[in-house]
Amino acid sequence: MLEPASLKERIRAEAENLGFVSCGFARADAVPEAGERLKEWIAAGRHGSMGWMEERAGQRAHPQALWQEAKSVIALAMSYAPAGDPRALAGTPDRARISVYAQGADYHKTVKKALKALARFIVDAVPSQLKVFVDTAPVMEKPLSAAAGIGWQGKHTNLLSREHGNWLFLGVIFTELELEPDPPASLHCGSCTACMVACPTGAIDGPGQIDARRCISYLTIEHSGPIPAEFREALGNRIYGCDDCLAACPWNRFASQAQANKAFLPRAELTAPRLADLLALDDASFRAIFAGSPIKRIGVDRFLRNCLIAAGNSGDDALLGPVKRLAGHADPVVAEAATWALERLASAPTGP
Repeated sequence: MLEPASLKERIRAEAENLGFVSCGFARADAVPEAGERLKEWIAAGRHGSMGWMEERAGQRAHPQALWQEAKSVIALAMSYAPAGDPRALAGTPDRARISVYAQGADYHKTVKKALKALARFIVDAVPSQLKVFVDTAPVMEKPLSAAAGIGWQGKHTNLLSREHGNWLFLGVIFTELELEPDPPASLHCGSCTACMVACPTGAIDGPGQIDARRCISYLTIEHSGPIPAEFREALGNRIYGCDDCLAACPWNRFASQAQANKAFLPRAELTAPRLADLLALDDASFRAIFAGSPIKRIGVDRFLRNCLIAAGNSGDDALLGPVKRLAGHADPVVAEAATWALERLASAPTGP
């Protein structure tokens, strides 16, 4: 039988071989307070229409509520650090802004494949039971990762690392093995509020506090109805997610694209797509273009809704034709967004 300390170092080494930039260990019961904070957040309605958060809050609150045999948690991070500033397209309204994480391969598949490989390595070393998770199960990856010492939750609530910034995909392994926990991460945000100031809609309304109902990522990805009028102008040309709070963090100066997993390198057609081209997509072409991308899961109608809001914000009358064609769309949410965009474009100033 391997000594626990030796097993931990072997796991870390294998994790690095598999493309993870960080690996840490925590007890399964390390973050009882996280479950309480989650319940308070949901009770205040700040999860918006994400009913799945409420439905499985009990399991999410504690690893052993999801899997009773869990004794330890192995937290892992994979970098998707971009080469440049994701905010660079803000001044190019005829182009669409897609969140950095969605410009490459679907992280669920890439991270889960590596987690499964690491799980096989662990079981081969020490026969045992374990489970792997990547964002699709009721697991509180960020608090558990902070407890495992691979980073801390910044004021924008995302995980931050002094070595890798905040461009990190997280995965966790629950195991029945008793592994010595690593020291939890300490906070290193200090008095900085760059992420809070950068939020276009004021969704980060306190350090570590976020109202999903105001968040552009929530509005463009999770929210299925019409985007509330009060937030439409703030969306600008963002059609899938928002990177502003992440991009504003000073710790990113230590992040390098050289650390990023090559699977997450951006596809050329998704770095600065033309809104006119995106507005012309039907269901078949949408599925073809976004095959293997996390964008595919929102469906073409929600995607068109987002593109229409961006078109309305563009002031580009060259988009009038594509927008008019969508005003009679079968989906009433798409049709309403097209009508709104037409009104905006018609009232936009023209000429010098």
